[in-house]
Amino acid sequence: MAAPLPWQRVAGTTTRSRWIALQGAANVRDLGGLPLGGGGTTAPGVLLRADNLQGLTASDVRRLVGDLGVRAVVDLRTEVEVELEGPGPLMREERVEIHHRSLMPEVGARTDVALDGTLPWQGREFDNDRGEPGVVQAYLSYLLDRPDSVVGALRDIAHAPGGVVVHCAAGKDRTGMVCALALELVGVERAAVIADYVATGERLDPLLARLRASSTYAADLVGRPRESHRPRAESMSRTLELLDERHGGASGWLAAHGFEAADAGALRRRLVDGRPGR
Repeated sequence: MAAPLPWQRVAGTTTRSRWIALQGAANVRDLGGLPLGGGGTTAPGVLLRADNLQGLTASDVRRLVGDLGVRAVVDLRTEVEVELEGPGPLMREERVEIHHRSLMPEVGARTDVALDGTLPWQGREFDNDRGEPGVVQAYLSYLLDRPDSVVGALRDIAHAPGGVVVHCAAGKDRTGMVCALALELVGVERAAVIADYVATGERLDPLLARLRASSTYAADLVGRPRESHRPRAESMSRTLELLDERHGGASGWLAAHGFEAADAGALRRRLVDGRPGR
């Protein structure tokens, strides 16, 4: 039997205790407890990632806001998605700031839930990336087309007064890219970043069931086989490799797009030390 890859060796230990069980969301986990390259781990209760929060129950809201101290939400959905879905439960919570940071464009008619690693990117073509898998091209397009939203999302995390939830529709692609950049910037081991991205696959069935039950997202899933939605290690690994080669990694790309040293310091204080970024 072949030796496990680095991301496979850490996958079981990085998600087992980090899942957050909610009635109205299927793919919610805490990004605390991830190993840092220089030793130690990320702080718990600071950054959470999630799928669509539209179906949160009253008890879910109490858990997130009351028990876990969530004070900010970074919503990566498009304006169309937000309009179609209407105000979510957290919009009525006065203690929570909502930041909309769309990463348009997406593959589907309205969303990115149709992303399929076997298909070519159906949006813009980039000369340097035509040989890359479709998912990798899509992730790079987020950075090319909406650097303002990506940088804004990282600032939201860095300067929030309490816990932050980053989410989109599935909590896989848009959320995966933003969270990977945050983790890379503060020095989380690359294998752990990839393992966290892959972990969404553990919740694939309930996640797809929720999306298919939504009039907003169901059409983008028609005809797509289940496994086409599974996040694959090679997709995130290749995306991060290209960032390394072209921009000096997440830190280089972010600095080139206005994420200042003070922002980076605040993000590290939040995710590594668990202290307020402000």
